[in-house]
Amino acid sequence: MGNRYTDQMGNTIQLQGKPRRIISLVPSQTELLFDLGLDEEIVGITEYCIHPADKCKEKTKIGGPKLVDFAGIDELRPDLIIANKEENSQEDIEKLQELYPVWMSDIYTLDDALAMIDGVGNLVGRVEEALGIIGCIRASIEDFDDIDITVAYFIWQNPYMVAGSNTFIDEMIKRCGLINVFNVLPRYPAVTEEQIMEARPAALLLCSEPYLFADKHVAEFQEKFPFARAIVVDGEIFSWYGSRLQYAGDYFRSLRRKLTDAMGEQN
Repeated sequence: MGNRYTDQMGNTIQLQGKPRRIISLVPSQTELLFDLGLDEEIVGITEYCIHPADKCKEKTKIGGPKLVDFAGIDELRPDLIIANKEENSQEDIEKLQELYPVWMSDIYTLDDALAMIDGVGNLVGRVEEALGIIGCIRASIEDFDDIDITVAYFIWQNPYMVAGSNTFIDEMIKRCGLINVFNVLPRYPAVTEEQIMEARPAALLLCSEPYLFADKHVAEFQEKFPFARAIVVDGEIFSWYGSRLQYAGDYFRSLRRKLTDAMGEQN
């Protein structure tokens, strides 16, 4: 009869033993699967799955998280597909669920992320490996004291879009000990220059993904919003909720020092 598993959206799937042909539709969870030691079992990933680079380049690509290649998936004959509520389209997932076991994650908080890692570990028969990763993450993301620096986290421009409440990015901003000035707005709102000026954050965090903010954008933001310090930040650290979280603590410590020094220079 096999084993039954419930995902983070309350769906139940049934597997006949450990999955041997896994497709991942989420870059951060692809990295997790590799870190769990499933190099051979992973048969398909998206074009946006880039870590670990040497292993990802060898795997068959089945489109992107929002536009999957159904014919390519059928050719790979997966016995498990790993997906996410936010990153994958509901229409695509419902179509895949008619044919394959699809395990869905739904993540807003660090606890959600750790529960996902634990759940995937159970799903693929890598329980001890998953617990080891969870332990490393807990040790990495300590309870950082608030440093009373207000920030706006930009995920896009033209229009300006920021991370608001009820997002994993907002959770990570809090974990870093920072204050998100747009936490009063839901999800990923578009904001105007006037709203940014009114919120008056001390720092503008420009993510490296999904929008590829770079040094040239720092100068643009600095000129437009001279009251704030603009800085490019690692979008993967703030938005990837898999095993990459093991590196969040070191990154947060470095970022906090950089912001604290910048605020001191402004004063």
